[in-house]
Amino acid sequence: MTAETSPTVRRRRLASELRRLRNERGMSMQAVADHMEITTASLSRIETGRRGIRPRDLRFLLDLYEIVDPEREALLALNREAQQKGWWRQYGNVLSGEYATLIGLEAEAGSVQNYEQSLVPGLLQTEAYTRVITAAFRPGDSPDEIDHLVAVRLKRQERINDRDFTLSAIVSEAVLCQHIGSASVRAEQLKHLAEMNQRANVMVQVLPFRAGAHAALTGPFSILRFPGANNMDIVYLENMTSAVYLEEAPEVGTYESVFDYLKASALSPNDSASMLIEVTERLA
Repeated sequence: MTAETSPTVRRRRLASELRRLRNERGMSMQAVADHMEITTASLSRIETGRRGIRPRDLRFLLDLYEIVDPEREALLALNREAQQKGWWRQYGNVLSGEYATLIGLEAEAGSVQNYEQSLVPGLLQTEAYTRVITAAFRPGDSPDEIDHLVAVRLKRQERINDRDFTLSAIVSEAVLCQHIGSASVRAEQLKHLAEMNQRANVMVQVLPFRAGAHAALTGPFSILRFPGANNMDIVYLENMTSAVYLEEAPEVGTYESVFDYLKASALSPNDSASMLIEVTERLA
């Protein structure tokens, strides 16, 4: 699944357009929901991209909003694309809905900014490292289920090979100290981080302990940015049992400011690579 065909982002774009059309016509959610004979909660899920919309319901809305071609056909085509299945759907038996959404968003994001406190960012993990933490996070899963989750993580990482994608990752110095797997697993992982830092579209920085207190002590986060000026950038927050997506501009702006602060406080990419290699050599 390439960036141009991510159904998750197509659904979000369609949701944004439907929200815009309703607001432009001065119609309340209650009024539109009454016309469609659904609840306002159902309409809200459609307008936020949390669920898709059936073609007949979309045609009904377009009639209600008096939308004609070529805009009408463009929106219908967008919905057809949103109904396609991403490559991650084949692993639906082991993926939560939130995780599947993240993968779909990554498939079209132009850039990801990721801060991690105790783990290596998922897009930069080695297979062995991924396997260790997956088994720890999912102790009840079978070996096959673990294999599938590892395969998904490695498949996600192919996004880094796209020229139109950039990744900026900041990791706490604690990530270098955390005992994940054997010494050889940790050494391989940190060496991989240093090597990935040499790529033109990847930047890895270490936030040293001496940076002191900062706003991101509340936990890790990712900012996903999308091409164009449609204000679709989002923040992804994950906890033990679920995930949250922040889409309002003020919320996203707060995290952007915090990431800029962390970036300025972290070691330079070159100094970060030197620290990573130094720890790798000690482990070896």
